[in-house]
Amino acid sequence: MKKRKSRKAATGGRAKTPSVKRAGTDPKRVRAILEKLDEAYPDVTCALEHETPFQLLISTILSAQCTDVRVNLVTRTLFAKYRTPKDFAYANPSELEQEIRPTGFFRSKTKSIMGASKKIVEEFGGEVPRTMDQLLTLPGVARKTANVVLGTAFGIAVGLVVDTHVIRLSRRLDLTRNIDPKKIEQDLMRVIPQNKWILFSHQLIWHGRKVCRARNPKCAECNIEPLCYSKDKTV
Repeated sequence: MKKRKSRKAATGGRAKTPSVKRAGTDPKRVRAILEKLDEAYPDVTCALEHETPFQLLISTILSAQCTDVRVNLVTRTLFAKYRTPKDFAYANPSELEQEIRPTGFFRSKTKSIMGASKKIVEEFGGEVPRTMDQLLTLPGVARKTANVVLGTAFGIAVGLVVDTHVIRLSRRLDLTRNIDPKKIEQDLMRVIPQNKWILFSHQLIWHGRKVCRARNPKCAECNIEPLCYSKDKTV
């Protein structure tokens, strides 16, 4: 009787380990998480107050290492004084620095704001560009800022906004195990449907502020808690 070869022998002395899909990104689990987020935050949007795509761009640059609440307080007077890209592009740097000082890092932010505004005026006809590649040519603009502007101002989903809240929650929910924002964005783009990219980012940001806080998350108030197995849960 002919003996069957073992899996180990058939694969050259090393048994193959069958690939197993991580529980965190199982499609059914992801759908359940999205449903729970839709229940809690059906129509949330960006918390930065703005009337135009350009104002949103400036606010997003100012929001680096600063709360949206403080940025909104600053821009309420800032946008009354500087109304157009040209106003920012050719502003007095010292005056602009003092206007935005409460947001922190005001010198570097002034350079970014004036540089981005000047490029918009001189190369884009005074209009905020609508492509990722063009936005990334603006001083002070990286993928997070570009995704905020494209998604919120224009409804264009080419990626996901990955801020500190999105990083924390996507890792807690085991949707990614990376720590680099670019890699996290790529991971999320693979498991979240594209038609959900814009809303999903806003939902995670709001959930991170209200419930899933960095310290002492309010797990007892979280409607996603039954689906979450993070090690730092408080229930």
